[in-house]
Amino acid sequence: MRRSLERAVVGRPIADVRLLRREVVAMQDDPPGGFSRARTEQPGPIRRVPKQDLLAGQRIERVCRHGKQLALVSDAGRVLNVHLGMTGQFLCSGAGQRLAQPDHVHVVWRLGDGGRLAFRDPRRFGGIWTCRDEADLLSRRWGILGPDAATIRASDLAAGLRASRRSIKAALLDQRVIAGVGNIYADEALFRARILPQRPGGSLTGAEVAVLCRAIRAILRDAIEAGGSTLRDYRDAEGRAGGYQERHSVYGRGGQACRVCSGMLGSAVIGQRTTVWCPACQL
Repeated sequence: MRRSLERAVVGRPIADVRLLRREVVAMQDDPPGGFSRARTEQPGPIRRVPKQDLLAGQRIERVCRHGKQLALVSDAGRVLNVHLGMTGQFLCSGAGQRLAQPDHVHVVWRLGDGGRLAFRDPRRFGGIWTCRDEADLLSRRWGILGPDAATIRASDLAAGLRASRRSIKAALLDQRVIAGVGNIYADEALFRARILPQRPGGSLTGAEVAVLCRAIRAILRDAIEAGGSTLRDYRDAEGRAGGYQERHSVYGRGGQACRVCSGMLGSAVIGQRTTVWCPACQL
């Protein structure tokens, strides 16, 4: 998504912005999670979001990423931090073109050439946080995240797992330990590293942590090059579906044959997420 956004919007001015649903945006003094559906009764009036906070009148200079979060940085230094959640999407359209999926669109940016960028999120688990600058982004949002999974070092992961009694699967899903691993790639990385997801995180040896780090980096690199995994409605900002779902070794395949040993894959809920593994290949 970062790569497709970069191609689509970097260097383009934002002529105007329309905010269609206030609760998807969180400003500095809003409740920590923003005005979600669960927080319909807020103390005091709900403040209007100034258009300049949503980058109106500015030019998008960079698109950055840490873990599962994106940041759109303007030439004025302001930042929009975006978490897509389960169903969040960015959609781009050219001048005079209709958005491919106009339902559940919550924010629309009109670009200087007449094109549009839209934030769409049917289930509204994602959101947008306005930040004064990159220092504000780091202090309020990215400072609580762990090291980025695409570049994680064994020493950093070992520090996050030290003395941990919870399962390694649950630890990998904790964005404070490692930022950027979700349910799909946790299962895939643990399978490649031959580590049982039920193992306590603190029980992994230094050598096992190093193998797991290499597996995480390799899995994410391959998945990014393939455009991600499209299971239902995921598309990048240019409307392309991912292709890595065709290469999943274990995710979503519980009860089927392991592609390495032909044994039956196990499945259970671990860390509140459905987890699949091979009892023979993973130790």
